[in-house]
Amino acid sequence: MIILPAIDIKNQKCVRLSQGKKDQETIYFDDPVAVAKDLEEKGAEYLHIIDLDGAFDGLPVNLKLISDMVQSVNIPVQVGGGIRNMETADAYIDIGVGRIIIGTQAVENTPFIEQLIHRYDEQICVSLDANHGMVAVKGWVETSAVEALALATKLERLGLSTLVYTDISKDGMLTGPNFQMLDLLNRSLNMNIIAAGGVATEAHLDQLEDMGIYGAITGKAIYEGTLDLKAYLDRKREENVG
Repeated sequence: MIILPAIDIKNQKCVRLSQGKKDQETIYFDDPVAVAKDLEEKGAEYLHIIDLDGAFDGLPVNLKLISDMVQSVNIPVQVGGGIRNMETADAYIDIGVGRIIIGTQAVENTPFIEQLIHRYDEQICVSLDANHGMVAVKGWVETSAVEALALATKLERLGLSTLVYTDISKDGMLTGPNFQMLDLLNRSLNMNIIAAGGVATEAHLDQLEDMGIYGAITGKAIYEGTLDLKAYLDRKREENVG
């Protein structure tokens, strides 16, 4: 299972929001580029970057900063937040982003998702951010009438290969992800499932791996010390060697 440390960017700083709420922000670091380098040094194999300003505004607000982050590391990076047209998608691919994450448009604009998958195939990922099983959009500000599993099934038919599932009620709360929903998605779909929201301890990661989940995103737990990323990755590598 791949661990994807999360770097959420707001006002050019590394932050975390509790349950995605714009006014519940904690600033952890002033230099996201330095954070990216540090996570790579700790053994991270893939980075997960979200442009929170972009998610709220619908524009690639932090494109230049993210470009600097991508160029500063030698591991792949996936980026989401405000990617709502082909021009923005192209811009991120052009700066070397390995996978772009689509959120709101996956609910509201099926033809756009089809175009993206046709153009970029496995470099396209959809983030299903859900509250009580219902998909949220526009930076989690609005809850749609779309059920998460139904949308995921539709996306699979379109050829989507990777899905991030975030339980908003769990996000930033360090209480563990929604294992039940993740297991349902993983058993129901033939695509890579990445768990997000509430992933806070080695036990959470071990349980997700035992379930056969492809990847797990964790951010606040690393920054607040409930998860020692380097120690965990070192342990997993030793187990694999053994």
